[in-house]
Amino acid sequence: MQILFTQRLLCAALFAALPCSLVLAQTQPVAAAAVSASGSPLNAEQARVEHALKEDGNWYASWGYSRQQYAPSDIHVSQSSQGNHFTVHQAAGSDFPSSVRDTLSSPDRLEWTNPQEDGRVGRNMKPHKTLAIEFSLDHSKYNVDLNQTAAVSGTINHQPVNTTMVLNEQNFNYALHNGLNHIMVNAVWLQHLHGPEQQAGDLQLISRAGAGILLPHADNTILGNANEVGPKNENVCCTSSKDWWQINGWTAGVEVGLRYRVYKTIYVELTQQFAYGELRGVPVYKGSADQNLWMSEQVFSAGFLF
Repeated sequence: MQILFTQRLLCAALFAALPCSLVLAQTQPVAAAAVSASGSPLNAEQARVEHALKEDGNWYASWGYSRQQYAPSDIHVSQSSQGNHFTVHQAAGSDFPSSVRDTLSSPDRLEWTNPQEDGRVGRNMKPHKTLAIEFSLDHSKYNVDLNQTAAVSGTINHQPVNTTMVLNEQNFNYALHNGLNHIMVNAVWLQHLHGPEQQAGDLQLISRAGAGILLPHADNTILGNANEVGPKNENVCCTSSKDWWQINGWTAGVEVGLRYRVYKTIYVELTQQFAYGELRGVPVYKGSADQNLWMSEQVFSAGFLF
C-alpha cells in the first residue's frame, strides 16, 4: 500500500513539473538571445536604445522657403582673349525670390528650381535624437544689383583702368539666379527646451554646422557679351564649361533656430544661417569670374520623421 502511494506521489510530482520544464525549455532561447557578445545580459535600457535606433523615426526629411542677404563683394573677371582682367569692387547683390503664388504652385508644375528653397534629408544618430547627420540642398539665388555705381580696376580691352562704372544690363549683368546652390553635409544638434519630449508640443533648439560644394548656374552679360551655357535639358551638370550647372567652389556655414513638433512625426522649423563661399571659375563669355561671398539666410521649413 505504501509502495502504491509512493508511486502515485512520484507521478503527481512529475506531472506537476512537466509544464515548468516546457516553459523553461521555451525561455532558454529567449534568454540566450538577450545575452550580448560579451556574455552579459542586456538590460531594459539597452533594449530600448536598440529599438529606438532601428525603428523609431530616425530618418527625417524637410522642405523650406528661404530668403538671403549678401555682403558686398569683389568680383574678378578674366577674359584673356578679350584683353580683360578687371575687378568690380564691393558690388552689392541680392536674392531673387519668386512670388508666394509661384512658390506654392511650383511643385504642381514640377518647377522645383523656381522658388528659393531648402531641402534636407537626415538621420538621427543617438536614441534620444540629440545628434543627426544630414544632406542639404540650399537653392539660394544671387544677382548683382543693377544701376549701382562700383569701383573698377585692372585691364579692359588691353587698357589699364581705375575708375567707377554704373552696372547695367549691358556692361555687368551678373546673376546666379537659377541657383547659387549650396550642397552640404551637416552635423545637427538638438536640445529640448519645452513641452513633452518627442511628442506634439516639443520645442527644441537646433544647431547645424556643415560644408560642401557650390553648384551655380551663371547667367551673365559682361561688357556687352552674354555667356553661353546649356541648354538646360541637354548639358545639365558638372562635365564641361557649357553645362547649365557647374561645380564652381566650396562653402561652409553655421545655423541656429527652433524646431517645434506639431505632431509626433511632423515638425516646423525656423532657422538663421550664416555661410561663406568661394566661387572659382564661374563661366562668363570666353572667360571666368571669381568671387568670395558672405551670406545671411532665413529658412522656414516643414518636415516629417520616418
